[in-house]
Parts: sequence; structure tokens; C-alpha cells
Amino acid sequence: MTDPKQFKPGHGYSKQDWDDVSDSPELSEDDFARARPFAEVFPKLAESIERSRGRPRSAVPKKQVTLRLDQDVIDAFKASGPGWQSRINEALRKAGGL
Repeated sequence: MTDPKQFKPGHGYSKQDWDDVSDSPELSEDDFARARPFAEVFPKLAESIERSRGRPRSAVPKKQVTLRLDQDVIDAFKASGPGWQSRINEALRKAGGL
């Protein structure tokens, strides 16, 4: 088994980078016992990171369902390009009088 503290080239780090941080002390059980979650220590930063991840939450989120459709129906919607699932949704809304 190789020593995890041994420098291995690659991953964008140099031997100098490794040496600069290699004198960090090992964490003790007491250090781990005092540790707190990131969001507790930096609540504003954690909130800003969470808000910036992915697309904004919808006020009326979509519900995933399993639906069996004829292959020619799927092919026709897909042939019209990206957004075919949204177009199926719109066609169903229209058919349902919504």
C-alpha cells in the first residue's frame, strides 16, 4: 500500500504545492467533535451557494409521471426539435381545456 502523504505528480499540483501544505497537523478526535456544519458557520455564504445552484424553483413545479404513448406520436414531437416534452404538455393542456 502506498503512503497517502507521498507526493504523486499530476492533478494540477506541483511538488512545491504539496510541500507548502504537507506540514498541516492531523485532525484529532477533539477537532472532529468541535467541528460544525458549513451552513452553520457561514450561513449567508451557504444560502448564496444554494440559491445559485441550478435553475430557480418553480412556483408550480412539474410532476414526473410514466406515460405510454404511441411511437409515432413521440417521433412527431421529437422531430419538431428541442422542447418536445413541453409541446406534449401544451397539447395535453389544450385537449383537457386547461
